[in-house]
Amino acid sequence: MKRNLTFKETVTITSMLFGMFFGAGNLIFPAMLGIEAGGNLWSAFFGVFITAVGIPMLAVVALGLSRSEGVVALANKVGKKYSVFFCTLLYLTIGPLFAIPRCASTSFSVGAAGLLGGGNGKLYLALFSFAFFVVVLFFSLKPSGIMTWIGKILNPVFLVFLFALVIAALAKPITSISQVTPAESYATGGSAFFSGFLEGYNTLDALAGLAFGIVVIQVVRSHGVQEPGRVAVNTAKAGVFSCLFMGIIYFFITLITAQSAPICESCTDGGQVLGVIAKYYFHSAGAILTAAIVTFACLKTAIGLVTSCSEAFVQMFPKGPGYAFWAGAFCLIAFGIANFGLSTIVAWCVPVLMFVYPLAITLILLALTEKWFGKDPAVYASTTAFTLVAAALDFLGTLSGMIPGSRLLAGITQFAGRFVPLYGLGMGWIVPALIGFAIGMGMHVLKTRRK
Repeated sequence: MKRNLTFKETVTITSMLFGMFFGAGNLIFPAMLGIEAGGNLWSAFFGVFITAVGIPMLAVVALGLSRSEGVVALANKVGKKYSVFFCTLLYLTIGPLFAIPRCASTSFSVGAAGLLGGGNGKLYLALFSFAFFVVVLFFSLKPSGIMTWIGKILNPVFLVFLFALVIAALAKPITSISQVTPAESYATGGSAFFSGFLEGYNTLDALAGLAFGIVVIQVVRSHGVQEPGRVAVNTAKAGVFSCLFMGIIYFFITLITAQSAPICESCTDGGQVLGVIAKYYFHSAGAILTAAIVTFACLKTAIGLVTSCSEAFVQMFPKGPGYAFWAGAFCLIAFGIANFGLSTIVAWCVPVLMFVYPLAITLILLALTEKWFGKDPAVYASTTAFTLVAAALDFLGTLSGMIPGSRLLAGITQFAGRFVPLYGLGMGWIVPALIGFAIGMGMHVLKTRRK
């Protein structure tokens, strides 16, 4: 029986996983971070590296080392009802409600819109997103070929276009990082770190890491590695390599955007930043280069998301519709939401991420440390219960900023700000999660002594 993938197979699967990870958010949010962090770029980069590289890497490794068949099986360790709740919310977030439509709207607003010029923007967006999801559905209905589509074709093309821009910007930087004044939220090294940490949420990669694990496991098995322990090792290896490569890309994107800050003062999002930089270095061809970079990045990620979400829903609801139904339904829903526009999608995604991310992070960390407590469900349940309450407060606090007239939300926010540590930094879940873990470990120790 085959124990390990060949070097070529490992590289191809790593490329596939990187291609699935690296999409719309991985371009626009690090690009804007470089502009806003300025002289405090490295503190901010360290924060975003943890949530946008480190945690996604741990997610894939956790699925591999825990020998779980996917996030559904992993969340079952908390409870079956919780697993259905969490996994449904996770896949809808990285699927048809936010991440998939964001791929289409980002491709249009950053790339195609600049080439099409003025006119009926809503009509152009509808036509573009329709064509976008026709292509996504075509590739998604052939999940067995996902490694070829993404790993061998779309990802290399995307990297060629991206590195053309990076090399041009590094060869002739506009200014030095130390000369760029940081934005208010990045004014100090500490605030820059926390801002970067939360900015990493927007990439959705920790959630995607849990979702993509099942795809990687299946691809590893399709190459002849069947023994669970070896599947785990090869899955974890692909996860580490792909996420580290993603971190290298983040480094170059934040670096070239920080060095280009003087020409990007009027930009309001990372997509505009990339467009301005491309135009500066490549003149009229810059719009075409930007469109190519963003469209290929978003297309490959959308295919990976539709594939992962469809396979997960088949697993969660085995008596329900088949894979093709879910793939078509998700593309249709994402098409409708994409037409609300990029800014609307990004705005409403933030409070949801403040709720889902803490639950994902604690689940990943529990899976990595479960051998310390013998996989005791009590530790999983206690930690998750405390995190769930705190994450709900973070969700309501973020929502109150979007609905300023609500007295109820304002009252909840004031209460949480007074009594929950780190709440004002957007990390009010950390202390409750530690308390829940300590209680769970105490229950585990008592149970062990009784036995």
